[in-house]
Amino acid sequence: MIAANENKPARPLTGRTVLLCLLAFFATVSAVNAIMIGEAITTFGGLETSSAYREGQRFETEIAAARAQEARHWRVEARVRRAGDDAVIEIDARDAAGNALTGLTAGAELHRPTDAREDQVVSLSESAPGHFKGTAAAASGQWDVLIEFSRGDERVFRSRNRIVLQ
Repeated sequence: MIAANENKPARPLTGRTVLLCLLAFFATVSAVNAIMIGEAITTFGGLETSSAYREGQRFETEIAAARAQEARHWRVEARVRRAGDDAVIEIDARDAAGNALTGLTAGAELHRPTDAREDQVVSLSESAPGHFKGTAAAASGQWDVLIEFSRGDERVFRSRNRIVLQ
């Protein structure tokens, strides 16, 4: 005896079946996208600063400071090297005539481009006229070196450079 299911032909693929499969696929993709967009919006507001207006005002001040720095024609050379687990920063600062810059307060920071929790403030001291030196614990990898000189309360020099510590 032959069972009834063995003789029955396979279910044909119709236009309605293809349409339902396509609609189900795009509905699933759209639902997942909606969930991911909702999570992205609720977990990060996109704000980099608490007051964009104040940052915009400070931008004009930064441009003026950069122009004044450029007009001084100072030559500031920084070297960063490894010493065990530490990074040693040495900075030579000279004016346009090649004379050592003295009477400045120097500051340096090592910023990790990928993780601000690893940022380091480097304590610099003037070991000779116009020569500043300091150390900080820093792992191997990419770092941004921020160097600032100030005279009193006025910042007179600022530089940011990307380096790779081996």
